[in-house]
Amino acid sequence: MNSAFERAIAAFEPAQWPLAVGFSGGADSTALLAACAARWPGQVVAFHVHHGLQAAADGFERHCRSVCERLGVPLVVHRVDARHAPGESPEDAARRARYAAFAEMAHADGARAAIRSVALGHHADDQVETLLLALSRGAGLPGLAAMPALAQRSGLDIYRPLLAVPGAEIREWLAGRDLPWIEDPTNDDARYTRNRIRSVLLPALEQAFPQFRATFARSVGHAAQAQQLLGELAAQDLESVGSPPRIAALQALSRARQANLLRHWLMRSHGCAPSAAQLDQLLDQVRACTTRGHRIHLKVAAGFVERRGDLLHWYNVAPSPKTSL
Repeated sequence: MNSAFERAIAAFEPAQWPLAVGFSGGADSTALLAACAARWPGQVVAFHVHHGLQAAADGFERHCRSVCERLGVPLVVHRVDARHAPGESPEDAARRARYAAFAEMAHADGARAAIRSVALGHHADDQVETLLLALSRGAGLPGLAAMPALAQRSGLDIYRPLLAVPGAEIREWLAGRDLPWIEDPTNDDARYTRNRIRSVLLPALEQAFPQFRATFARSVGHAAQAQQLLGELAAQDLESVGSPPRIAALQALSRARQANLLRHWLMRSHGCAPSAAQLDQLLDQVRACTTRGHRIHLKVAAGFVERRGDLLHWYNVAPSPKTSL
């Protein structure tokens, strides 16, 4: 057992069975599926999301069926409408549709009962790309913490066991297994920032800082730890301020703690995150709210935060995204 990929698979141990592997047909998910199926025969199922965004999507599904037949792994396919709304990132829309599809497939008849564990093939290069994207957008700690090795989403444990493995090592391992994979043609589309990072920045970083994957991973870990502490502080503050927040109690906190609490409240209670500009406006209005007649009504994410009596409330004005089978 010499490769980083093999060491990562050996260290991976899902807490609940059976295990689903998100399977696009690309090299990374193919290697993860093959390795998991070999280690835990009969306990692995493949989840394939048909995004319907390009003509090759039907061919991707056929390829995945063929590979799963060779591996003896059941395949569950879910079709979604991943088109993005005007002004929305196509990548973000596809990502949300994909996670919603995982939750649907986990409860589908063909997926076996009570699937709670999903493994994804994100690797060290993906993690670096995510961090650089966050830096380019001026992200805070949640963005700089990038992708966690384990997260809970829609009742599922989402595992990323390959975050310490360079993409090239995954392909080296797969090349010796006589298993085909597909290359998504959109990976070469320079319109997507992530693709430009992959083709331009990563080779430059490799040349200038050969150990950048490991050092960036340490920074990601520091950011994740700091974010965890901020989350614990926000939970404590929210318990005393109340949910929805009482304005007077909120005003007793420093501006930084107000911001931390409001981000936590909006995400925990409403699943939304304010932009930096929206949060600054909201904090200014909270500070100025010293009379009964002071009105607060601000756009935040897809909804609005408004004052109702002594409390702040958020309400949604946008329809919920829908997926189709």
